[in-house]
Amino acid sequence: MTPTDTTQPPDQPFPLARSCPFTEPEPYTRLREQQPVSKVRLRGGEQAWWVSGYAEARAVLADRRFSSDRRKDGYPNPNGDPRFRERFRTQPPPMVSLDGTEHAAVRRSVLGEFTLKRLSALRPRIQQIVDRFIDEMLACDSRPVDLVQALSLPVPSLVICELLGVPYEDHDCFQSRTAAMTRRTVPPAERLRAFDELQACLAALLTRKESEPGDDLLSRQIAQQREQGAVDHARLLSTATGLLVAGHETTANMITLGVLALLEHPGQRALLTEDPGSTPAAVEELLRFFSIGDTVIARVATEDVRVGGVTIKANEGVIVSVLSANRDPAAFDDPAELNPTRAARHHISFGYGPHQCLGQNLARLELRIVFDTLFRRIPGLRLAVPVDEIPFKTDATVYGAHELPVTW
Repeated sequence: MTPTDTTQPPDQPFPLARSCPFTEPEPYTRLREQQPVSKVRLRGGEQAWWVSGYAEARAVLADRRFSSDRRKDGYPNPNGDPRFRERFRTQPPPMVSLDGTEHAAVRRSVLGEFTLKRLSALRPRIQQIVDRFIDEMLACDSRPVDLVQALSLPVPSLVICELLGVPYEDHDCFQSRTAAMTRRTVPPAERLRAFDELQACLAALLTRKESEPGDDLLSRQIAQQREQGAVDHARLLSTATGLLVAGHETTANMITLGVLALLEHPGQRALLTEDPGSTPAAVEELLRFFSIGDTVIARVATEDVRVGGVTIKANEGVIVSVLSANRDPAAFDDPAELNPTRAARHHISFGYGPHQCLGQNLARLELRIVFDTLFRRIPGLRLAVPVDEIPFKTDATVYGAHELPVTW
């Protein structure tokens, strides 16, 4: 196939909406096959490098010459509104936007909260939470039931609330704001207002925890900072916001899409119900297959870097297409097929390199418990509407479904 001219971006503004939950947009496939590092035009009009090959994506994510600092000139701004960039420059960046030793220090401060030992201790509580919401589903007199509201959203919301020390009765404060922040069709002013309101909720919570600490991550962060000298409110607020948003939005969407895929592939669902030991591999494949955070990983080059036969110059922005990289046949056999027995642990749905998702093992644990419990307790679960009637989040930064009507 003849390579494309990498300096001439495609006519369509990127990122593209998915027309089908089970496939990637055709232009993504074409770019990956012809030139896995290509210039594209973003929705706001600016240009950035689109990295769609698996090897090229890992090369970018492992190279410290690509910065995560969204305050830097050239960092991609898919929103197309300069107010977002200015807002980033006036506030302490979240952990995911830090580089080098600064990033390592903040990450190290919370790393102990996500060790396998701590998550193992959390497992019985997650099981209780999942059983509680399935109990409520089974007790519901009317059907169909919207799985998003009944299970997908409340499970990770309650888990992350308990982990951070957020009273669950406050969960709507961040759930509704996060939904507004991640929808591309919401006007920029409304998204910024949602961000401000979310931060106001968390700032009030952190103030309370300074005088009334509990057995939770945020309280331990406050105690840790006091031991080091003084409490950095701005840094704590930034960390809390990042963990809270990442801790429920992505897992909630993966629960919904995972259930959808398994309901649409009854043979693959049977593998899980007959052999619960196969669930971990199925979870990895579902994470790879849907790649819901397709374009959330962005970088800016701090110097000229050669990637995939192309020179990305200093101050040029880069977007790693997680969906496209996870569909690269050079890394995965028959990547367009959903294969729960595939050894897909090397996918990049949680990123790669120093910024790989801190809470990935928590997400894996929640998904395993939900899938095993749901299909065991409601073996007759089925979709209540055809797939083409499901309202998918084609306008959101994190892909998923707004509703998933089910019955049994």
